[in-house]
Amino acid sequence: MKSVPLKAYPRTQTRRGGAKKLRDTGRVPAVIYGREVKPQNLEISAKEIGDLIHHSASENLLVDLSVENDARAKRLALVQEIQHHPLDGKVLHVDFHEVAENEKVIVNVPVETVGEAAGVKNSSGVLEHIMFKLKVRCLPKDLPEQITVDVTSLELGKALHLGEIKAPAGVEIIGDKSMPVVTVAMPRTEEEEVVATTTEAVAAGDVEMIKEKKEEGGEGEEKAPAKGAGKGAEKGAVKAPEKGAAAAPEKAADKAGEKKPAEKKK
Repeated sequence: MKSVPLKAYPRTQTRRGGAKKLRDTGRVPAVIYGREVKPQNLEISAKEIGDLIHHSASENLLVDLSVENDARAKRLALVQEIQHHPLDGKVLHVDFHEVAENEKVIVNVPVETVGEAAGVKNSSGVLEHIMFKLKVRCLPKDLPEQITVDVTSLELGKALHLGEIKAPAGVEIIGDKSMPVVTVAMPRTEEEEVVATTTEAVAAGDVEMIKEKKEEGGEGEEKAPAKGAGKGAEKGAVKAPEKGAAAAPEKAADKAGEKKPAEKKK
């Protein structure tokens, strides 16, 4: 991979809210770190990094980073990670990993397919990607932007495994060689589609039935008073008699319930 030049500046605003102010000026916060250097906060042009990503096949970029007022004229670095805004996709932050020209690096590289698989063309199969990125080890100059595999001869029910992929010169593919990367799956039959649709409909109906049952069962049930609702509930309830006042009502009740003794007949 050929390195591309990129200008960077020491970051001045590192406090809370500084990143937003920095983005408002058209720059993006970044950081560079390496095995033999201390991490350094940087800022780069949002337009420059955006253009580099736009013209690259992937976000695996090798840059000659020139930091303003730095003792070294250029610093070779890999773009380790790019954070994007979830809505508009704008670059929010960039991580650079400083490397040496003679130091092998391990990077995840996208895998792309070319050609139409025989199982798709002749048997209406479905081409499925099991692995979208491959882990490789190589020198920075040998790092590929992506790895391309030809799936033309892939038949129905067959898979292309990691060990069957030919790596570019100077590149070593790391991982279990028996792992499938791309497969041609059997097409779904009409019966399977009907069963899947019916299962989804039944599952949705069960949810509605359960909800209805809960609502029906809740009509005749008394709800437990909510926390803190005791005060409001006491307003309509009969208050307990105060101390010293209990005797009077009890006596009145006793008198009301007493029967007068029968008068003796003369």
